[in-house]
Amino acid sequence: MRTVGSALQARVSAVAVGRDGSLTLAGLVALADRPRPDSAQLVRELGDLGIEVKMLTGDTPATAVSIARQVGIDPTVCTGAELRADPGLAERCSVIASVFPEDKFTLVRSLQQSGRIVGMTGDGVNDAPALKQAEVGIAVESGVDVAKASASMVLTDPGLVDIVAAVTVSRRIYQRMMTWTLNKIIKTAQVAIFLTLGFITTRSFVTTPLLIVLLLLANDFVTMSLAVDRARPSPQPERWRVGALVAASLVLALVVLAESFLDLWLARGVFGLSLQQTQTLIFVMLVFSGQATVYVVRERGQFWKSRPVNWLVAATCFDVVVVSALAVGGVLMTPLALPYVLLVLAIAGGFMVLMDPLKVVVLRRLGLV
Repeated sequence: MRTVGSALQARVSAVAVGRDGSLTLAGLVALADRPRPDSAQLVRELGDLGIEVKMLTGDTPATAVSIARQVGIDPTVCTGAELRADPGLAERCSVIASVFPEDKFTLVRSLQQSGRIVGMTGDGVNDAPALKQAEVGIAVESGVDVAKASASMVLTDPGLVDIVAAVTVSRRIYQRMMTWTLNKIIKTAQVAIFLTLGFITTRSFVTTPLLIVLLLLANDFVTMSLAVDRARPSPQPERWRVGALVAASLVLALVVLAESFLDLWLARGVFGLSLQQTQTLIFVMLVFSGQATVYVVRERGQFWKSRPVNWLVAATCFDVVVVSALAVGGVLMTPLALPYVLLVLAIAGGFMVLMDPLKVVVLRRLGLV
């Protein structure tokens, strides 16, 4: 082995000409596998996403280090034999050379035992056990059938660049699921706690069962729109932290509970509305506050950082217009004057502005951003 060109490790073969016993050196031929042109970009983009890239190869350490430097991988190298003697090296080495097929499986399992989430790429039969063991096994487009069958994801284009797209798409999905979870817990806590305490304090139901059914229908349009809403992928890998999500949701639920009791106090204590009018006002409040909550929790930062998708805006406008028309017209409920409906809408908007900075602080304190 010798270095040829710009740090490219090549296997050199001598070429001779002549007859037996009388050979003359004609030249040297250097043979080497060059990395794909997009490999360095892939490693860099995965690093920007917080993903540590390790290279496994059956080649010698010298060849492995040369390739690692060309694609931007830390050239800290160890061999398959060293890995078999000390599986803990899997954490410290970025390049593992002279590996046997079983070494790949050992590496994946060792990283998992140390708490890592592992993605593994491969194309051959000997990669199948490691692809199956990894949380995310990725078979390349040119891989053999057994590798594709063992993997959880198969790339359809040449190379590995599509892995970046897979990571960003999955993180957007995670953000949408997180939005849905926060929204669901906040609304459930608001409705359950407010209706219970409202009944205890007023000795009457602050809304009717029919209006609760209408509330569920109104919320469904917006909830379904969240599935196609814009979402920014997380800059770093994330894990589900259910306890932190519940804690953040309950803190934010206190804000909408304060809004709910403010509207109830205004209806009964200030405006002197009848019980039936109060029930209509509370229904309108629950719809409007639910809409505002969606716009607060859909962003991890300030809610104006990104524009919601058109379907979400359309669903909100549809809900606000239809619910307002039903309340003012007295359809399926006792009619309520338009100024009261507009006041409830303004209060919902005001509490949305108050809730947003609290959300940012809470999510940061709980490590959810």
